[in-house]
Amino acid sequence: MKAQDKPQDQMQKPKQFSRKISKKVGCDYLISVPKDYDAKSKIGSPLILFLHGAGERGTNLWKATTHGPAKYSVNHPEFPFILVTPLCPSDKTWSNDVLLPLLDEIASKFAVDKTRIYLTGISMGGYATWSMGLRHPEKFAAIVPICGGGDTGAIILAQHGYGVPDHKAALKSLPVWVFHGAKDPVVPVGESEHLVNALKNFGIKEIKFTVYPEAQHNSWTETYDNPALYEWLLQHQRKAAVAKKK
Repeated sequence: MKAQDKPQDQMQKPKQFSRKISKKVGCDYLISVPKDYDAKSKIGSPLILFLHGAGERGTNLWKATTHGPAKYSVNHPEFPFILVTPLCPSDKTWSNDVLLPLLDEIASKFAVDKTRIYLTGISMGGYATWSMGLRHPEKFAAIVPICGGGDTGAIILAQHGYGVPDHKAALKSLPVWVFHGAKDPVVPVGESEHLVNALKNFGIKEIKFTVYPEAQHNSWTETYDNPALYEWLLQHQRKAAVAKKK
């Protein structure tokens, strides 16, 4: 009997693959703390993680502050957040494998209110905000993706109860405020609309979508210059995880 004529169960041979892989990750970043920051505080200060766009990649750390909350904080000395601005190398894109350990590192070295960690980014950073926010919603009190996009895979998995424990509940309770320019020639506004609609169908509790009718790709300047954004962030808090009794 020819091989192709064999029953399928006789053709399939179960095997197992196993290999230990380890890698070193890291990045340069800027950090600023509030005027009233107390390193010994048990509560800690709220934190914003800002992810820049593709145009700011490279080796010049200060270029990461070309856009974003850093400009606002300079002109508002009462800015109440720890602000973390990492730099993405020129040959890379944002990776959750780097950003998640970075957050853990900062939370261990600074007095961070772990129930008030906020994530935002523009363009390439907007894509990363969607990616990390949807896959790890339990980490954030709110996210603000600007002129970004992504896939709905994490939403679909959560909808059907797949993924990490409590992912569905964490995602449904994640506040999201999305911004985009209606005339964006780089990342079409439909990229944001697609994800916003998917989250609404999923049943997320709070989602806002602001479209600037005349804006092109730069939908971030008006967004980050608006005090209402920071007030909105501070209204949200992620409940601290409670250890389950054995």
